[in-house]
Amino acid sequence: MILVVDTHSGIPVYRQLVDQIRFGVASGLLTAGEEIPSTRALSASLGVNPMTISKAFSLLEEDGVLERRPGRPHVVRARPDRATRLEQLEQALRPVATKVRQLDLETDAAITVFRRLLENRKKR
Repeated sequence: MILVVDTHSGIPVYRQLVDQIRFGVASGLLTAGEEIPSTRALSASLGVNPMTISKAFSLLEEDGVLERRPGRPHVVRARPDRATRLEQLEQALRPVATKVRQLDLETDAAITVFRRLLENRKKR
C-alpha cells in the first residue's frame, strides 16, 4: 500500500490518509482481510505524528472501513457496496461540477470530456 501526504495542500494529513485508504478499499486495491501498517510504522515512513495516523485509523474504524484487532495490525473490512462507492464518487466529483459551473461550460461538453477520460483509462 502506497500512501502519500502533502503537508502543503491545505487538507489535513489525517483527512488525506482517510481518503486514500477509503479509496483503496472502494477500488479494490485493498482487499478484505488485508493488514494495514501499524501506526508506528506508517508514522515513521510518512514522517508524521503518530497521533495523526491514530486519528485517521479511528475515523476509518468508525466508518467500518478498518477493523481494530488488539495487539495486531488493523485489517480492511469487506469492500463497500455499490451505493457507497457511488456516494464516494459523488463527493469526489462535487468540486469538478463547481469548476464546470465556474468555467461556464455546457453540461454536454463537460460530460464529453469526462467520458473521454473514462474511455482513455480503458485503453491502457
